[in-house]
Amino acid sequence: MSELNPKTEHLEFLGRFGATAITVGVPLATYLLYFGCSEETGGCPPPLALDRLTLALEDVPGILASLWDTKSTLQYLAWYAFCVVAWRILPGDEVEGVLLRNGERKKYTLNAFSTYILALGLVGGYIHQNGVQSFTFLYDQWVGFTTAAFLMSVVQAAYVYAASFRQGKLLALGGNSGSWIYDFFIGRELNPSIGSFDIKSFNELRPGLILWVLIDISMLCEQAVRRGGLVNVTASMWLTVVFHFIYVTDAQWNEAAIFTTMDITTDGFGFMLATGDLLWVPFTYSLQARYLVFNQVELPWWGVAAVIAVEVAGFVIFRQANNQKNNFRSGKPSNLKFMTTKSGSKLITSGWWGRSRHPNYFGDLLMGLAWSLPTGFNTPITYFYPIYFAGLLWHRRIRDDEACEAKYGEDWETYKKLVPYKIIPYVY
Repeated sequence: MSELNPKTEHLEFLGRFGATAITVGVPLATYLLYFGCSEETGGCPPPLALDRLTLALEDVPGILASLWDTKSTLQYLAWYAFCVVAWRILPGDEVEGVLLRNGERKKYTLNAFSTYILALGLVGGYIHQNGVQSFTFLYDQWVGFTTAAFLMSVVQAAYVYAASFRQGKLLALGGNSGSWIYDFFIGRELNPSIGSFDIKSFNELRPGLILWVLIDISMLCEQAVRRGGLVNVTASMWLTVVFHFIYVTDAQWNEAAIFTTMDITTDGFGFMLATGDLLWVPFTYSLQARYLVFNQVELPWWGVAAVIAVEVAGFVIFRQANNQKNNFRSGKPSNLKFMTTKSGSKLITSGWWGRSRHPNYFGDLLMGLAWSLPTGFNTPITYFYPIYFAGLLWHRRIRDDEACEAKYGEDWETYKKLVPYKIIPYVY
């Protein structure tokens, strides 16, 4: 296996230092986004009075103790178990992934959308039977659920790292550096599995992404309780929740598309993806909905129209670009122009992919902005997602370009002349 698993020479994310910083920083940032923008701490951001800061520092043991909640932990474990059982028993088409370096192809069952619909149906029935006040517990137990998700990601990252040393494992090309902290963070094994249960692809769409929508529903229910019913929920809350719902629904419906993404084909599964999927996505991406519970922004009709316009523009670009790419890769007939590299690969040079090298990123950024606009402009904290996401996509664009340059050589330089813009057409 040494030929299949060469030693990693190039370390990303600033190497060991960056891996350590992100491993500590991601959970810390998740908690800070809560304590720095919540009703319990006094606002978003909370008042920075010296006496409040002193009291907080004096009560560090109490704050640490508040992070753990047994009830929330058990509920989170039940949720994760539900997702696993649904993956196991729900029907779905079976597809093959990309060809791996060892000549094998993994098989995947496409039932994420079925799991999603089942979860929404059960939650909808529960709320209908017991009232909106019965589903506000995700808002009330926020910190406890955050801690449970964090611990799950740590346990999974530790397990797959230890299991990656078993004989015969196919490692990620970027995860075999020999540094335990870096390999633990970036992911040592390419596709860690327990039998037919592929941990990486399962986490990509199910427990965290679906939970994001359920958290949003809980925030909407909490605002409904405070305002006297669903009919009184603000347009800003409805916009945020519906936009998130559309995004997650689109991802679940197009499950097959993830098997050609960098996360699946290139990256190993370690702390970075575990904590990203299970902790970061559901508990930071739902920040706007949580904010709108205690800061109930009222939008004028023209504000609603403007926000919808930004969301529609972003979604159309995102979905059309991804459809063009997926249809082209699957060999479906299209009128797209392309260039053929010396290796025989084809690079699209028309359509959305002729306007920029990453048009789907541009659509993603517009949608992220639309999710934050309903919160108004009283605090920059609710714009954390589009700011963070811009940085993430910028870094991912660099990773993509480096990989393509190594793969295509001079042909990549030719391609860049044909498609000069990186993300935003005619701008960047």
